[in-house]
Amino acid sequence: MGKVEQIASSKIQHPFIEIMDCTLRDGEQTSGVSFLPHEKLMIARKLLNDVNVDRIEVASARVSEGEKDAVSMICRYARSIHKLNRVEVLGFVDGHLSVDWIKDCGCKVVNLLAKGSYRHCTQQLHKTPEEHIQDILKCIDYAVSQGLEVNLYLEDWSGGMRDSVDYVYQLMDALKDTPVKRYLLPDTLGILHPLQCVEFMRKMIKRYPDKHFDFHAHNDYDLAVSNSLAAVLSGCKGLHVTVNGLGERCGNAPLASVQVILKDMYQAKTNIDESQLQSVSDLVAGYSGIAVAPNTPIVGENVFTQVAGVHADGDNKAGLYSNALVPERFGRKREFALGKNSGKANIARNLQELGLELTPDQTKKVTKRITELGDRKELVTPDDLPYIVSDVLKHETPDDKIKLISYMVSTSYGLKPLASIKVSINGEEYAAESNGDGQYDAFVKALRKIYKVNLGRTFPILANYTVTIPPGGRTDALVQTNITWHFGDRLVRTKGIDSDQTEAAIKATFKMLNIFEDETRKKSTSTE
Repeated sequence: MGKVEQIASSKIQHPFIEIMDCTLRDGEQTSGVSFLPHEKLMIARKLLNDVNVDRIEVASARVSEGEKDAVSMICRYARSIHKLNRVEVLGFVDGHLSVDWIKDCGCKVVNLLAKGSYRHCTQQLHKTPEEHIQDILKCIDYAVSQGLEVNLYLEDWSGGMRDSVDYVYQLMDALKDTPVKRYLLPDTLGILHPLQCVEFMRKMIKRYPDKHFDFHAHNDYDLAVSNSLAAVLSGCKGLHVTVNGLGERCGNAPLASVQVILKDMYQAKTNIDESQLQSVSDLVAGYSGIAVAPNTPIVGENVFTQVAGVHADGDNKAGLYSNALVPERFGRKREFALGKNSGKANIARNLQELGLELTPDQTKKVTKRITELGDRKELVTPDDLPYIVSDVLKHETPDDKIKLISYMVSTSYGLKPLASIKVSINGEEYAAESNGDGQYDAFVKALRKIYKVNLGRTFPILANYTVTIPPGGRTDALVQTNITWHFGDRLVRTKGIDSDQTEAAIKATFKMLNIFEDETRKKSTSTE
């Protein structure tokens, strides 16, 4: 058995893992992200009430007056729901300044930022370890005297364990008997891989077995989630995350991914309500302006969508393409994509969801139409399906006497569009060309020419023309044209569905022509 397998199979020392969300502090360090105070409050409410994270880190001390207002608002709200002890603010080793700022906001917990590596201590602070330790002790004493609970960050802890482990131990030995409640161990530069994380975390726990350690991952090598799991497997009691993985540079460990891995890969317990992960992701994406990639695990738009027909077939028969990440677990549902890769199984699943029943021949026609649309557009949504079914079953029926054989519409800068068409009317073929103010206008004028010149008949007058996306449609895969025609003393409305607006309008036009042709033929028969 390999080292990783041994770790994973070892006895679980801490089955409950505390989750601290840093979206409002570390997440706001994402380039281009700045939350307004009321936005911070809305996110904090969501995290504390609905998602039920154990703690939230909401700001860095002394940043701005706006930040102070935001922290004060959050603290007032948290106090009203008896959760003030779950709100934390990052403070600095700066004498009384950070502690006073945090206390003025009404906050009760300071996460004090100390230097966790010799290099940071000597080259950034220009102090000896002994001097830095004395400064930290003074800050801790003052914070406690002001009624604040203290957690301690060891900034660049991963670099310290790699390059100056004696410094890390010197710092911990000097602080281990203080009132510090939690020691927060960040991989500040995202330099660790999981085996290093295991090694370093186990050293800390072995040397300081009675201390509570949190791990704070950064994602520079795309290992934040893996390192978070490694830290927990090694005995870490808490993890820091952000919604959607927001954070400086490449971001932090995403809340949703960490939660499901803890539960499914480690059988750890948390207080997280998984059904709220999607809604908090959407909320933060909206406020931050940072969109979530469609294939982002758990919260991405496409992660519960099967595209290949063979997958839908396997799900229909035995759930062969499903895993523990069932969408219902997250308040979502599985979808079966419609497009050029769709098979009959995908179509059948979507029709079943909508309560539509088609014959095998009708299903074949609908599948063919969706494949055609998929060749032109990547996505056809389930919401589009009823309109596709209606269009396929009503268009080009055996009774159509007027059919489009071919057409070409061209447009050039400075010139009116030109349409060239060929149609079949009662078995006879006719062709015509015409210019128009738009592509559809040119097409209709060519049709009018055939009716007037070749048939000596009146062409209906277009009374109204609107273009919409079918209700519920989430993409521009389909366009619906609604056209009202005036013919004598009658008004007739027809619709056309297609991914192309002109094509949709043409289909609506031919539906109209066949309606009038059928009525004309019936009148002629009754007169005879």
